[in-house]
Amino acid sequence: MSDEIRRWSEELARDPGSLVFLQLGESLRRQGQLDIALRIAARGLERHPRNADAHDLVARIAVDRGELASAMAEWEAVLRLDPNHLGALKGIGFVRFQEGRPADAEGYLTRAAALGGAADVQVALEHVRRSSAPIRAIDDETVAVTDPQRLFADLLRDVGQTALLLDAQGCVLGGMYVDADGVDVGQEIGAHLSGISDEVRRAMRRLDVGSWRSIVFETQLAVVAMSPTAEDGVLVVAAAKTTPLGSLKRLLERCLERAARWLAHTSRAGGGNA
Repeated sequence: MSDEIRRWSEELARDPGSLVFLQLGESLRRQGQLDIALRIAARGLERHPRNADAHDLVARIAVDRGELASAMAEWEAVLRLDPNHLGALKGIGFVRFQEGRPADAEGYLTRAAALGGAADVQVALEHVRRSSAPIRAIDDETVAVTDPQRLFADLLRDVGQTALLLDAQGCVLGGMYVDADGVDVGQEIGAHLSGISDEVRRAMRRLDVGSWRSIVFETQLAVVAMSPTAEDGVLVVAAAKTTPLGSLKRLLERCLERAARWLAHTSRAGGGNA
């Protein structure tokens, strides 16, 4: 337990009506302790039912738990209390985009941007607008050849899903890696994973278990799968922590098929790094 969490917990114990539950709940949420965060946020909301930030906190925890309907209800309550609440506008925009309603998502994010939203709002808005760009068919599948960031867009149907295609140097070839705040951190992920295929291959040789096909692991906030692609590239797929591993593996397989087809097409066309 961090010093801040301990201090906030002690303060809340001394004064159950303190607004410190907002900082405590958010910190626990970021650490992936969603059940505890929800209990604290819900108790705080009971004491402060007209506090827009309390509703917003409950909504963000609900999204992390994959409970979009609950999140929407809380964010709608936020906007009734504060029509210009940036967190709620961005949150509803995120949910609408995940539901396949980019026009509605763009409307909420445009309002957030007009109110002076941070850089992450602009990134999310640009992503939503790109999602409506024209696409064309390749081998009977829709592949966003005009915008590589949309390479896996139609395959990512659930909240928290994201996919990123990297080359051997960790440069982004296609897809995006969007974090919980709606920011594309693909370049940073790629930099950290540069050379990962070589490292895994060496480990496989030492273990004498054959070539690697995929790696699946769980983190505090997500489940992640990685698989090698052509020319020592890597595909990274992530989903909400509540996603069954079988579903994650099926998503990985679909994205691998898409990546292979797209890489073959761009190779025939004469290149095409993102």
